[in-house]
Order: sequence, then structure tokens, then C-alpha cells
Amino acid sequence: MIIRDSEAVDLPTPAGPMRTYLFRPAAEGRYPGILLFSEIFQVTGPIRRTAALLAGHGFVVAVPEIYHEFLPAGTVLAYDQAGAEKGNELKIAKELTSYDTDARAVLDFLKTHPLCTGKLGVMGICIGGHLSFRACMHPEVQAGVCFYATDIHKRGLGKGKCDNSLERVKDIRGEMLMIWGRQDPHVPGEGRAKIYQAMTDAGCNFTWHEFNGQHAFLRDEGHRYDPALALQGYALTLELFKRKLGEGDLQTASDSGVKETKH
Repeated sequence: MIIRDSEAVDLPTPAGPMRTYLFRPAAEGRYPGILLFSEIFQVTGPIRRTAALLAGHGFVVAVPEIYHEFLPAGTVLAYDQAGAEKGNELKIAKELTSYDTDARAVLDFLKTHPLCTGKLGVMGICIGGHLSFRACMHPEVQAGVCFYATDIHKRGLGKGKCDNSLERVKDIRGEMLMIWGRQDPHVPGEGRAKIYQAMTDAGCNFTWHEFNGQHAFLRDEGHRYDPALALQGYALTLELFKRKLGEGDLQTASDSGVKETKH
């Protein structure tokens, strides 16, 4: 499906405007909405390509800058040591409540967007996986995907490094897809086991996949990228979103050139 280039909007939050990028199909019609959370490096090339892939499969995708309080709009941190250090510094400088109000702002934006059906899903990568996990605690989120979500097991998100994500697992109502790399040092086996047990005890509806992959295996830049695992991860993601959120009222052109509605 052909998509429109990303459009930038500044959403109001209690901590100031949050630059958010919208990716959507070019065809007329309404589509389910996806909130996509980035890694600590913000909206990089790989994140944009992930958003474009989702949009190309029939979703309106909104990607916020997670450190909008601290960095000028449009800032992208480099995939190097300096960028990683800055991203990790800001991860624990930001108030936990600000992460939650950011998610609320994007969900409200998508829910009322004229091109969105109002059905909402969330996806996140690395820190974004943790943010996706928390965003799924909003009751209208019907499907959530977390790629190697960091810090859930050690309660390390936000200022003071004392998040309550594990305690709030019972607030998740939608179906979850949890994807991990066994060779990921950021989320070791005991950490994954802690998250799995918490979700099981809370009665969450979730599927759990552990691949033989490193941290950042989804990112299509750098030596840890694993295209085969990335394809599997995207296939699982799209299956969940299509099944839970539907396909909207996509407009497609027939061979005769007459537009017809596909349901």
C-alpha cells in the first residue's frame, strides 16, 4: 500500500508540546491507529521505516519524541556511545508520570483523528517496549506489542528509577505480544521470567516469543540486525493488529478504475 510521507504535529502535554510524526496510507478511508514508541535515540531512520511498514499495511501510525521536554523538536540521537549515554541519561531524568501523560496525549489524538477508526494498538522497541507495556494499561488499547522491553524487571524507568509497571500488570486489558532476544544482556533470563510470571499471575492475555537474537535485532542498522528475526517479529505484530483492530474501510481501485470499498 502506498503511504503518505510523515506529517509532524505538536501535541500538547503537561510538560510542553510533543513533536509527533504521523504515517498513514495514501488511499482514502479510515484505519486503526497505532502508537509507536521509539528506542532511546528517538525517531531515527529505522524507527521511521518501522512506522512506514505499519502504515503500508493499513494503519495510522503516530510516533512521538519521547524526550520532548529536554531536546529541541526534531532531535535524533546517533547510534553511538554518546547517543546511548544521552538517551540513557534522559530515560531516568524524565518523570514517570510524564511518560504516561505522553501516551495519553497520543492515544487521544489518534482516537479522534478523522482518518482513524478509533480502534487502537501500541508497539514499542527497547525503552519503547516498556512504554508500550505501560500504555496498554489504558483501557481502550486492544493490542500491544513489546520488542525486548527494557527495565520492566528491575523497575528502572523514570526519575528515581522506581516505576510500578509490574505492580500494574493487572490493569492491562488488551492482548499482548511479548518478543525477546535470549542473547540480550539488558533483559536476562531471570528478568524475563519475572515479567512472564507477573503477567501470568495477573491473568493477562498474551503470547510470548524468545528468539536467539541480540538486543536491537529489529533495528535495520548496525551489526546486531537480524533480518530473518525481524521478518518473523513483524509478521507476528501484523497478525495481532489485523486480528484485534481490523482493517478499517480501505479504499482500493479495481481493474476497471472504479473505486470500491474493502471491508
